[in-house]
Amino acid sequence: MTVSVTFRWIDIPTDTDSFQGYLAVPKTGSGPAVIILQEIFGVNGHIRSVADQYAADGYVALAPDVFWRVQPRVELGYEGADREKAMELLNKTNLDKAVADVGAAAKALRALPEVTGKVAAIGYCFGGRLAYLAAAQGTIDVAVAYYGGGIQNALDQADQIKSPIQFHYGELDAHIPMDAVDSVRQRFAGRKDSALYVYPQADHGFNCGDRASFNAKASALAHGRTLTFLGEHM
Repeated sequence: MTVSVTFRWIDIPTDTDSFQGYLAVPKTGSGPAVIILQEIFGVNGHIRSVADQYAADGYVALAPDVFWRVQPRVELGYEGADREKAMELLNKTNLDKAVADVGAAAKALRALPEVTGKVAAIGYCFGGRLAYLAAAQGTIDVAVAYYGGGIQNALDQADQIKSPIQFHYGELDAHIPMDAVDSVRQRFAGRKDSALYVYPQADHGFNCGDRASFNAKASALAHGRTLTFLGEHM
């Protein structure tokens, strides 16, 4: 049976301006919300498909345009010139403002009539770091970080995180070596509302079907664990 979702782009107000995000709404028309935080490649087809997937799972899913301050509505591939462009956009992005924009996205979701519960953030790569930092700011109710680069360098903010948080890493990820993963694991050890998973034979970007590093088994397992975590805490 096919589960249909509806989608549209919405405006997300900030203190001084507004930016856009891709909103996917479940067939039921309402539900708790998830913010889908992009990799460095923009709100591209893959990220929109992830939002659609969570909408099919019953969540109101919003993928905000994190790079809007540098280049709005950019969509990039994963290799060659597109990857170089993605790195350029990342380097031009103000991290503090991007974290504030996640908070603005959460506020916008809470104001929507379709949203009837809590707001989580699920981030991938750069988006994983944003989900972690947004949790430290207290603007979201639950955080999930897939191969979040740089989290190991922001563990001084761990004490500020009061919300449940879940981490997913690939064993073969050269961008996030296992000693970095272990530092995150140790920092959150003992917290009953935290979980960390490492996927054997999985590389960076294992959740993205458009990348050579896609790992179907790890992706499916991580998605199931994410849904269980959200169900427990939302």
